[in-house]
Amino acid sequence: MSVNVTPHLNFRGQARAALEFYQTVFGGSLATITYADAHNVTASDEADQIMWGQVESDAGVRIMAYDVPGHAAYEPGIIPLFVSVRGTDADEITAYWNKLADGATVLAPLAPAQWAPLYGMLTDRFGVTWVLDVQAEWDAA
Repeated sequence: MSVNVTPHLNFRGQARAALEFYQTVFGGSLATITYADAHNVTASDEADQIMWGQVESDAGVRIMAYDVPGHAAYEPGIIPLFVSVRGTDADEITAYWNKLADGATVLAPLAPAQWAPLYGMLTDRFGVTWVLDVQAEWDAA
């Protein structure tokens, strides 16, 4: 048995654009169900918004998102979460970083850090803060 932790991002009308962007970053497949697809439309202008969506890459990156309907409260907060992407291949992490950085605010440039061979933090154009790093090989002694 295995358990996976998947970030589930909440948007108001931007879920499709965010998921499409993340698919360009990480590759893989994009699956979406709109409120209309699910026959769960409470406002006609929200019919094509995402009720459930997911990007899943061949490398194992998975991100879910949906559009909070207009009748529900939506208070995204200030940096309510970080999405952490950690790997062992510096080239792979750098490629993800370069794509996520398009339109982003860099909070910490991708560079060597005391705790990781590469570490960086940015807030993407959708307001999601990402931490990317290359896993350090810690001495078990």
